[in-house]
Amino acid sequence: MITLITGGSGSGKSAYAEEQVLLEGEARRIYIATMYPYDEESHRRIDRHRRMRAGKGFETVECYTNLKELQLPENSVVLLECMSNLVANEMFKEQGAHENTVQEVLQGVCMLEAQTRHLFIVTNEIFSDGVEYEEETKRYQEYLGRINAKIAELADRVTEVVYGIPIEYKKGK
Repeated sequence: MITLITGGSGSGKSAYAEEQVLLEGEARRIYIATMYPYDEESHRRIDRHRRMRAGKGFETVECYTNLKELQLPENSVVLLECMSNLVANEMFKEQGAHENTVQEVLQGVCMLEAQTRHLFIVTNEIFSDGVEYEEETKRYQEYLGRINAKIAELADRVTEVVYGIPIEYKKGK
């Protein structure tokens, strides 16, 4: 089962995703952290997310690229935070998939779904600002958009969090 959770920066999507994982009840909870700690700001964000999930029973697995190689405990409940970082890593890090990002990431998502009881994926809504970007950024938006659309198609549930309010677009099982 897949649940896709999207929203803008600071929308409350991470807190909502963690709540949803906890509602799954007793399970092995795995947090797949995708933010590569490359500067002071990323270290602060990583620390904030660690504090948010403290005491909630998550095991953290860091995965910056190559999602399909992860082996996770069967029947676990997994929170992948965040697809936007993973896509950037695959596109721009030396060991990333580069032009094969879309297929590599989607293959990884399918591998995770097959291994777990419930896969929650957090992603960012970055498409409605109306700003014209350079080609590299437009390619990132294109890749993330294609990945988000395919995950939404595969997902049992799709929720957008706006100002801390979850809006269900697709309600599944």
